[in-house]
Amino acid sequence: MKSLKLLLLLFVIQTQAQQGGMWIPSLLQGMNEKEMKNLGMKMTAADIYSVNKSSLKDAVPHFNGGCTSEVISPKGLILTNHHCGFDAIQTHSSVEHDYLTNGFWAYKMEDELPNEDLEVTFIIKIEDVTTKVLEGVAALPSEADKQKKIQENIVALSKSLPKESWQENKIRTFYEGNQYMLFVTETYKDVRLVGAPPSSIGKFGSDTDNWVWPRHTGDFSLFRIYADKNNRPAAYSKDNVPYVPKHFLPISLDGVAEDDFTLVFGYPGKTNEYLPAVAIEQIVNELNPAKIEIRDKALKVQDGFMRKDNAIKIQYASKYAGIANYWKKWIGETQGLKKSNAVAIKKKQEVAFQEKVVKAGKQAEYGNLLADFDKSYKEIAPYASSRDYFIEVVLRNTELLNVAYKMYQLEQLLGTKGEQAFTDRKTNLINGLGEFYKDFNAAVDEKVFEQLIDLYANKSPKQFVPASLVNANLKTLTSEIYSQSSLVDYNKTKELLTGDSKAVLEKLNNDKAFRLVKEMADKYIKEVAPKYDEINLRITSLQRTYMKAQLELNKNARNFPDANSTLRVTYGKVKGYEPKDATIYKPFTYLDGVLEKYIPGDYEFDVPKKLIDLYNAKDYGVYGSKGKMPVCFIGTNHTTGGNSGSPAIDANGNLIGLNFDRVWEGTMSDIYYDPAICRNVMVDIRYVLFIMDKYAGAKNLIDELKIVHPKTKINKPKSKN
Repeated sequence: MKSLKLLLLLFVIQTQAQQGGMWIPSLLQGMNEKEMKNLGMKMTAADIYSVNKSSLKDAVPHFNGGCTSEVISPKGLILTNHHCGFDAIQTHSSVEHDYLTNGFWAYKMEDELPNEDLEVTFIIKIEDVTTKVLEGVAALPSEADKQKKIQENIVALSKSLPKESWQENKIRTFYEGNQYMLFVTETYKDVRLVGAPPSSIGKFGSDTDNWVWPRHTGDFSLFRIYADKNNRPAAYSKDNVPYVPKHFLPISLDGVAEDDFTLVFGYPGKTNEYLPAVAIEQIVNELNPAKIEIRDKALKVQDGFMRKDNAIKIQYASKYAGIANYWKKWIGETQGLKKSNAVAIKKKQEVAFQEKVVKAGKQAEYGNLLADFDKSYKEIAPYASSRDYFIEVVLRNTELLNVAYKMYQLEQLLGTKGEQAFTDRKTNLINGLGEFYKDFNAAVDEKVFEQLIDLYANKSPKQFVPASLVNANLKTLTSEIYSQSSLVDYNKTKELLTGDSKAVLEKLNNDKAFRLVKEMADKYIKEVAPKYDEINLRITSLQRTYMKAQLELNKNARNFPDANSTLRVTYGKVKGYEPKDATIYKPFTYLDGVLEKYIPGDYEFDVPKKLIDLYNAKDYGVYGSKGKMPVCFIGTNHTTGGNSGSPAIDANGNLIGLNFDRVWEGTMSDIYYDPAICRNVMVDIRYVLFIMDKYAGAKNLIDELKIVHPKTKINKPKSKN
């Protein structure tokens, strides 16, 4: 009986240890370290984060503010996703050197390509500064006053707290403003492109496979950090030398098996894990469906044109992908929240929370929180909905309206900043809009406008719809705007912007598209935005108090802070899942699947001839396993945007993969993590090395790496294949 109880206890501990979480690396000792070891980790918390010795944190820099990367050699070589390095690869591409199509490999360091404005940031130290940030805040009368004082304290502390001259102090909020942490950072600004596979490998599957499993994408690219002679950050110079890291990640060639421990280290962007049930209901039933419908109609129009005209396909491919990304994510998020019964679970948790409030005698402090949430979310609903319609229709998905809104902002600028500011902005618009109009097609946008303006007029909250759209003939309006507005043409737009402010504004106010946007924007800015901001500030205050109550009343619970683009640890296991009845997904994919999806000449599913030849010859070198070439795997790690490029690390601290996505059914993990269906997607490091070595022949890079075999306990010599 004792043995049975022990087994059940271990099962509960191990199950709990897979429940997600994005943990601050400096605070892992205790519960987190125990959980990780129960999952199979062989390291200590100090191996992951330490100020006094080198640790994993020293090998995981923030990549250009939006992704994660990892140092994989003693010469500053870093690995990140292909989509994270895409802008740099694209910038260096030309007709003569098409690195997007053909890939790029520097076989000598002198061939590595500098990148203007590309940087990586290392975390040197993390420290709790909550008391200092909140000094003088509690006594202030309003939420606005408190937020202002907090920002003043943060600015002062960032300047005064100790750091080296080449370092920076950054203070970030955690637990909805209940905790503040100082990050001392070092930012390196000489980062050079070293290697990238062709897009047919690095972006294989493109939009169709985005957010889904099984996946077969070699989503990686390589860069190198350069430093001055003292190994400190420096602007680009031919005299700079490869950065010598405090720590770099050894690479395991032993592969992964189901239930293997995985640790993902990185900079997740934003999550909202502690929303009340009423907020999730609003997202699922009101906000997401509206945004999905808007983007769905825009995508169908664009797709129809792209399929018929290759020139339009080139113009709109990137824009289409940008619209489709979150459209697909919101669909998966909504379905996942419903499938996991998130609202009902949250409501059950809230009943338990209310009972704890009563038991602790905290009714005066926390007793009305849930009722206040209900009231505030009901009050904000029409403003939140109207806000989403305005952003999605005017600012994001109808290009003509977006340009007209820029003109509206120009008019507003004259009133607030004066003539010189108006002239400067006007000049910037004239110079900057050339790139926009190069990829603008009025025929496509007219059909998008026709679809979306109908939604705006008939489905957004009626009280905020402009008078000109109420009971209007929208087909006639569409035709008139696109046949009469000067904003459909770059030369005519430049003519609109010619002259002093009086002349320009007179011409703008005679333009039909401008007049419509002005009416829409006036309604939004005067009637929607102020009220939304007022109620949202109240909700922010409630959320902070709610989080404080959670921490206070659930001291032993797994209360991890929401993501905020700071360095975090998430741990779990390699694991398949069952997305729906009678469907079981295994956790691994292989090169066989790439060839199964292969469509010659297709921009999403074409495959390079050399990769086909390697597959047919089964020429996988030391990177294959049992006659197959592993490509991707999935795990229970809790990730989100910003974790792109994050290292997947094994129980011993070795690199086994590269995080790049989540499965569609689990995209709701930004709001509610369910270990049954939430999975992160990683490219297997063996596939990365196979492409570098056997496909690209970049043996110079392979020779930089430290290859290990932790499962067999043998550290074999580096591959010379």
